[in-house]
Amino acid sequence: MSLFLASDHFGYPLKKVIADHLREKEVEFEDLGVNSEDEVVDYPDIALKACLTIREGKHQYGILVCGTGLGMAMAANKIPGIYAAPAHDIYSAERAKKSNDSNVMTLGRHIVGPELAKMLVDAWLGSEFGGGRSLPKVQKIREIEKKYMK
Repeated sequence: MSLFLASDHFGYPLKKVIADHLREKEVEFEDLGVNSEDEVVDYPDIALKACLTIREGKHQYGILVCGTGLGMAMAANKIPGIYAAPAHDIYSAERAKKSNDSNVMTLGRHIVGPELAKMLVDAWLGSEFGGGRSLPKVQKIREIEKKYMK
């Protein structure tokens, strides 16, 4: 598994917690910034930079953090091949990957506390797409993408 972690300046404190957690669990990842709350950057710029690494084949998965997780998800999902899901509870983190084949999870610093963030990361990373009844729905999402994201 190849993973990136990135945030805007609002998400930086939670990104730091997640980075420490991943290191503690010996999960390899690439930190794509930002590196402080003073490094002001717009979340669409970070989402684009980070998610292009998936399109380029450098990473398989990614975690993006901003204030709510919503802006990052919206920006990331404009990139073909990116299936970003905001997670604010364990069930949605698991289902994002198990049912929807998400390759990017987004989190919001103002919504998710540090301990919950660690649990969400573990739940998402520990899940795999199950196919089954979800496969036709995911295929429909990909067909919509092919038709409208040219």
